[in-house]
Amino acid sequence: MKEKENKINGGLNRTLTSGQMEMIALGGTIGVGLFMGSTSTIKWTGPSVLLAYAFVGVLLYAVMRALGEMIYITPGTGSFADYATEYIHPLAGYLTKWSNIFQYIVVGISEVIAVTEYLNYWWPNLPDWISGIVVIVMLTLANLASAKAYGTLEFWFAMIKVVTIVLMIILGLLVIFLGLGNHWHPIGLSNLWSHGGFFTGGFKGFMFSLSIIVGSYQGIELLGITAGEANNPKHAIVASVKSIVWRILIFYIGAIFVIVSIYPWNQLNAVGSPFVETFAKVGITGAAGIINFVVLTAAMSGANSGIYSSSRMLFKMSMDKEVPGIFGKLSKHVVPNVAIVTISLGILIGFILNVILTTVSKSTESLFVIVYSSSVLPGLVPWFVILVSELRFRKQNKDLLKDHPFKMPFFPYVNYLAIIALVIIVLFMFINPDTQISVTVGLVYLIVLSIIFIVKNKKKVK
Repeated sequence: MKEKENKINGGLNRTLTSGQMEMIALGGTIGVGLFMGSTSTIKWTGPSVLLAYAFVGVLLYAVMRALGEMIYITPGTGSFADYATEYIHPLAGYLTKWSNIFQYIVVGISEVIAVTEYLNYWWPNLPDWISGIVVIVMLTLANLASAKAYGTLEFWFAMIKVVTIVLMIILGLLVIFLGLGNHWHPIGLSNLWSHGGFFTGGFKGFMFSLSIIVGSYQGIELLGITAGEANNPKHAIVASVKSIVWRILIFYIGAIFVIVSIYPWNQLNAVGSPFVETFAKVGITGAAGIINFVVLTAAMSGANSGIYSSSRMLFKMSMDKEVPGIFGKLSKHVVPNVAIVTISLGILIGFILNVILTTVSKSTESLFVIVYSSSVLPGLVPWFVILVSELRFRKQNKDLLKDHPFKMPFFPYVNYLAIIALVIIVLFMFINPDTQISVTVGLVYLIVLSIIFIVKNKKKVK
């Protein structure tokens, strides 16, 4: 049986616990953006950003329940890409795999750039290129050591973020309701409606904020990649899916509730980091240093998750004969070492190009922002794929679902509603001047991939 499982996973070991899987998904989802204030979403819609995060959270729940239902029966590395191929079309699987690799290389580059900026807080004279290379090498070595070593590192990275957010929420609530740090005069909840109302950006502003929020939640589908290396996968998947969505919603909505309650939403730009200000307000000395350390680990966690996720997808593509067989090679530590080194080299090349371009011209910084945000649309491909795949999965696996303990509630209505909502969010990304270019870049990427797939398949048929 174990031999059969190893064959399904391409020889990967099942060493990740459900706790590590949850932390990997948390690490991939709770990024630097939350700690820096989420000001872009708040500026578009004001305090109603709370409802926006809750609404996308419902979509997230639908995606994860659909994924959990399918993984419970067929747990494997890069599972949602398999579902795309089997239940939709081989093109859908191809787009899913390359979208995952593109998304996490771009995210990895941006997170390494963020790390270099945070290290400047302590070592202002340290050249960015040195600190960036050191970080990439360190994360690559951690991934090469073993899946268990990666899982342990990611567990602690994510734990630092989680503890900080929980402390922020507790202290924030004490400031709001008891007046801690405010001469015991409770701040109350009036900031939620007294600066232009709850929906300050109207319907359009609310819809614009959803596109950025969807981007900030991306990464939770990492559970579908870790499944291939999960110890006792069925138990781990059920436990992880049940708890992960609620934890993310509590962390995001709780932290942002504290931010928009304590600080007027239209004055957040002057505040800097609301996390730093909240810790400083209650008398925690060295708040800036503490939060800088936390966002440093948050950025490293994002890059770490990116290397893991995209290397496993590259490994899977090798197993599926879509890239050269060398990417499927396993080291003596039973990790896909060639795939890991290749992804790390991609991040390194992108990072060095960014360093060179920003040295030559400062205007290239805006170009990088466009490239980074262009990963949002490809990052949505797995969400669409999971929701559509489950519709076909149910039809083809009626016998397996009779005693299934983890079925999607309100199927198939939840799937249809979630798909329609995601399509509307993408349409508003094309309407919003701030996201038009980036979503177009993402669309062009998907079109180019589709053309390559069609051309390759025509050659195979001939």
